[in-house]
Amino acid sequence: MTQQAQLPRFLASPHLAVVAANVSCGAPRDGAQGGPDAVIDSGVFNEIQSKSNIEISFDEHTAPYSQSDHIIDDDFQGMKKPRAVSRATKRISELVYNQAREGKFVLTLGGDHSIGIGTISGVAKAIHERHSGREIGVLWIDAHADINTPETSHSGRIHGMPVAFVSGLVRMKESGIFDWIGESNLINLHRFVYVGLRDVDDAEKDIIAKHGVRAFYIDDVREHGIHKVMDSALEYLGNETPLHVSFDIDSLDPEWAPSTGFPVAPGLTRDEGVYIVQRLSNAGSLVAMDLVEINPQIEPSKLDVTVESGCWVIKNALGMR
Repeated sequence: MTQQAQLPRFLASPHLAVVAANVSCGAPRDGAQGGPDAVIDSGVFNEIQSKSNIEISFDEHTAPYSQSDHIIDDDFQGMKKPRAVSRATKRISELVYNQAREGKFVLTLGGDHSIGIGTISGVAKAIHERHSGREIGVLWIDAHADINTPETSHSGRIHGMPVAFVSGLVRMKESGIFDWIGESNLINLHRFVYVGLRDVDDAEKDIIAKHGVRAFYIDDVREHGIHKVMDSALEYLGNETPLHVSFDIDSLDPEWAPSTGFPVAPGLTRDEGVYIVQRLSNAGSLVAMDLVEINPQIEPSKLDVTVESGCWVIKNALGMR
C-alpha cells in the first residue's frame, strides 16, 4: 500500500481506516482499553503518512465501550459481562463493516481479543457483499487459541471465545447477547489458520482437532522455521482469498511484548512477527488487521518496547519496511 507496493487486489484504494476499540470488558483485568491510545500516541500514523501515499482516516467513536454502558450484566451460561461485550462488539462490527464495505483497509486497535468478534464479523460481511459471496480467510496470530465455548471455558471470559463466536460454533438467541451475529458475519474454519500457539486448553485442542483447524504451534515454528510455516499457511488459504490477520501482541515472546495480560514464553521473536505480516502484505490479499492486548497498566516501564513491536507489525502489514 506504499507508493512502491502494489494495492491489494480486494481493496479499492490505498486508504487506511483506523478503528480504536477501547474494550477491556472481555478480559479479567482492566487496562487493555488503553492500547489504542498508546499506539496512536506513538506517532506511527504520522510516520506512515509521511512515508507513503496512504490516506488515513480515524473512527471518531473512541469512548471506552466497556465503561460507556451502565447496564445490568449478570453472568449468562457462565460468560462474564456478556451484554457489555455483545454491545461493544456489535458496534465495532458496524464500524468495521462500514469502512470495509467501501474497499478500505481496516486496522482495528484493541482492546482485548474479544474485539475479534466485531472485527472479523464486520469484514466477513463486507467482503461477502463486495465480492459476490466470497469468504475471507483468517490468520490468528496468538499464544492462545481463543476458541473456548461457554461450556468449555474455565474463566467465563469472552476474550477466550471469539473464534467460537465468529465461526458459528456458538450461536446465541438470548436478546442482547450476541443475537446480532448473522450468517453473513461468520467465517469458515477451513479458511482459518493459527500461528504461534503455546497455551491452549485441552478442550480447545479437542475443538481444533474435531473441526480440522489448521494450527501451527510455537514448536512447529522452531522445528520448521517461520518461512516454511507461512508457506504452508498461505498455500492452505489459497491465492484468491481475502485475508484478515488478527494479531495478539502476546504471540510475541515477553522480551518483545511485556505489557500484555497473558504473556507466555517462549514466543515468536519480533522479527518472526514482522515476517508473518510481510508475507501477508506481499501476497496482495490482506484486507484487514487487528492489533490487540497491549495493556499500558502492565509493566508500564516497558510499554514502549511493546508498542514499538506493535508499530513494526502495523508498518510491515502495510508494505512499509
